[in-house]
Formats: sequence, C-alpha cells, structure tokens
Amino acid sequence: MPEINTIGELLHWSYANLAMAHAAVTAKAEKYGRTHFMIRARLYAGLNKQTMNIGSIVDDERLKMILPQACCYCGSRDHLSADHLISKKNGGADTGDNLVWACRSCNSSKYAHDVLEWFAKENQFPPLLMLRRYLKLAIEISHARNLMDVPISMAPELPFALSAIPTQFPQPAELRLWVVDVEVGA
Repeated sequence: MPEINTIGELLHWSYANLAMAHAAVTAKAEKYGRTHFMIRARLYAGLNKQTMNIGSIVDDERLKMILPQACCYCGSRDHLSADHLISKKNGGADTGDNLVWACRSCNSSKYAHDVLEWFAKENQFPPLLMLRRYLKLAIEISHARNLMDVPISMAPELPFALSAIPTQFPQPAELRLWVVDVEVGA
C-alpha cells in the first residue's frame, strides 16, 4: 500500500482497489493476479495525477434501474423504501444519486449510521456496486468542498466516515458484486 496522506489519496486508493476487485470478481478469479494489481496501480496513479477520472454516477443510476429491486444491504425484496446511502442526518445530499433501496429492517438498523461502519459492525464487506456509489459520492463531496488535498489528520467533519473507507479488500472469491445474483458483466 502506498503512503496515503490526503483525503484524495485515501479515496483514490479505495476506488482503485474497488476497480481491481470488480475486475477480479467479473473474471470469476479466486485471488488477485498481476492484471488486477496493474489495474489498481494505473488507476490510482491516474486519479492522483488527474489524467484519469472516476466513472460517472450516471452508470450507477442506470444500474439502479436494471438491477433487481432489492434492499442494497441484505437483498430482501419485501417492504422496500428509499434510504439515503450517505445519511441525510449527517449531511448527505437529498438527491436521487444518494438514494438506494432498503428494506424496513435494514433501514431501521442502519438509521443514520455510516453505511461502511454499519457493514463493519455486521462483520460484512459491502457489495461492490453499492461501495462504488458510496465512493463516488464521497469523492464528489470532497471535490465540492476542496478537500482532496487536505491531510487526513486535518479532515473536517464529513457526512461520510473517512475512517471506514476500505484500504484493503477481501479476496475476490469472498466478495459479491451485488446483494442478489446478477450477471457479472454489470
């Protein structure tokens, strides 16, 4: 892992790890290989040098329309409602980009907690497509507030839990793309 000092470096490292994990899961790899590590290294360097960008949130909005309508936390299809992925109570936006499906039980259990902290408390790693949306929102918030170059130690209060941003990912065989089975090319 590279030395990570700023908010931007942390978010970019996590996003690059996400791209590596997504490629490995899509390829049905059990472990990360050289190609996956190259994806991570190139994307991380490109994001930091601003020669590459994160994917558009529009891609995630498209997926929201075609993925099975299910709780993005547990996969239940019963008693669904809209939930703010980054809690509105903690400063998350009240926009469609920040809304996901949640069943009554998960919505109640998560309440206003940060979703990554909530998954960690449940001893689970979040589904990759949900984490992708979360990281895109966190990066968008950090850009809008001019925080990408701010040292992590000097980070102001944020609507997402900086300390919960994953820097290491489980092996691909332990990950899931979404909470319910979907084609891995999604």
